Amino acid sequence: MQPVDTAGAVLRIDLDALAENYRIIQRQVAPATVAGVVKADGYGLGADIVAETLMDAGCRHFFVAHLSEAVALKPVLGQEISLFILNGLQPGAERDCAAIGAIPVLNSLDQLGRWAMLARERGQSLPAALQVDSGMSRLGLPPEEVAILAAEPERLEGVDLRLLMSHLACADHPDAASNATQSANFEALSQHFPGVPRSLANSGGSFLKGRHFDIVRAGIALYGGAPQEGLHLMRPVVALEARIIQLRNVPTGAAVGYGVAHRCKRPTQIATIAVGYADGWPRHLSNSGSAFIAGHRAPIVGRVSMDSITLDVTDVPDMFLYPGAPVELLGPHQTVDQVAADAGTISYEILTQLGHRYRRDIQRTAAIRHRRSMTA
Repeated sequence: MQPVDTAGAVLRIDLDALAENYRIIQRQVAPATVAGVVKADGYGLGADIVAETLMDAGCRHFFVAHLSEAVALKPVLGQEISLFILNGLQPGAERDCAAIGAIPVLNSLDQLGRWAMLARERGQSLPAALQVDSGMSRLGLPPEEVAILAAEPERLEGVDLRLLMSHLACADHPDAASNATQSANFEALSQHFPGVPRSLANSGGSFLKGRHFDIVRAGIALYGGAPQEGLHLMRPVVALEARIIQLRNVPTGAAVGYGVAHRCKRPTQIATIAVGYADGWPRHLSNSGSAFIAGHRAPIVGRVSMDSITLDVTDVPDMFLYPGAPVELLGPHQTVDQVAADAGTISYEILTQLGHRYRRDIQRTAAIRHRRSMTA
């Protein structure tokens, strides 16, 4: 007897598509190297399976945001793979970072000083990346601190500088003037660190000419999101399918959902599905987003609730409407970028908020299946 699927929806993750996206970016930026950004638990898809897939595709450099993410992921990567921590280290975390062999991205003279002090205490060189601020005013040494460091190179004593990096603010807009400005600023700042490999480009920057330098840090494009507005080159990695839990017919003028946020303008058939904002489906999609049933658009009517969404399925043929019928939220008729646009946000937010109540159907590559069988 077939077991009953108790989840409200199924999240399908195509790891072959993830690997192909890595190869697409690698071809685009060669001879530069592509690093995988796997912060936020691999953009919500599982940092371990994402990293394994990318390693099998040839990736040898990874980035996370926090030391806690590095602690969890480093055993999967092993010691031969470089794992960088984008936010650097909180005071007192230096020994834990060194113990696992992760590489902090030092964003200030204070972070640099503490890492260099640990290196001197241990009597050994410790690897690090150094981030400089090329015009985003977020993380990294501002130009005045770079000047101090250039005048006092002894501050780097004991630090094995593996990478110099910065970050583009508008790489998803290829015509933005700030891209050229930041690139020029980064070029100028990097003159103080001759011979150190450089990294400026993120996913969007991967498709900007002249911004690749030595290492490109690919994030959203790996996961199927558009790296730039209107640039749809990546294979979709995720699909999300819910199921109808109830159908009802309501008259003209009937209220739907919390706050009476929608009133039907005609006799309407309503389908309720078991996905809501607790599952990462944005409340901002209330009365604006949609789903698809057998290729037919079904608008969201009323507010997105914690555990459910109501759809207007009046125009969907009856043969596709029944309890348990599949409902596409992400798939061939609706990409993550389209959902983000309907919600007034970006694809990053949609992916990283996908919840843990979904049943996850992970389509593993043969290499990963073999790797996991060998380590089981």
